[in-house]
Amino acid sequence: MSTGDIIAQLVIEKKKISESDLLRSAKFGFLGTCFVGPTLTVWYRLLARRFGTAATSSAALKKMSFDQLVFAPSFLVIFIANVNLLNGKNVDEIKNELFEKYPDIVVNNWKVWPAVQLVNFYFVPLHYQVLLVQSVALFWNTYLSWKTQKQS
Repeated sequence: MSTGDIIAQLVIEKKKISESDLLRSAKFGFLGTCFVGPTLTVWYRLLARRFGTAATSSAALKKMSFDQLVFAPSFLVIFIANVNLLNGKNVDEIKNELFEKYPDIVVNNWKVWPAVQLVNFYFVPLHYQVLLVQSVALFWNTYLSWKTQKQS
C-alpha cells in the first residue's frame, strides 16, 4: 500500500520526491501489513469454506456477490476510519470524512472490483487470490490514498 501512496503523491498530487510525506506512506504500509493483507487472507478462506473451492461460474458469481455486497462496503468503512485514526482525527472528524468520501469510494469500488473478483474466483487458486488482488490493488491503493488524503 505504501507504493500506491507514493504513486499518488508523485503522480496525482505532483509532489517532488523531496516533498513527499514518508510518514503518510509508512501509515499506508502499516495498514496494508497489519490490516488489509491479514483481513483479505482470512476473508478468502472464509469464502472458500462457505462456497467451496471449485472453479465454477456459479461459485465465482456467489463469491463475487458476497464479497462486493457484504464485505467491500463494511471493509471500506473500517479502512477509511483507520486511515483517519492514524492521521489523528477524532470521531466527529472521521464521521465527516466517511460522509464526504465513502459514497464515491464505494461506487468506484464497484466499477473495478466485481470484474476482478469474478476472474479471481473463477481462474485463480485460493493460495494466489490475495496476490492477484494486491497486484490490481496497486492502482486501487493509489486511488484510495489520493481520495482519503485529499482535503475536502
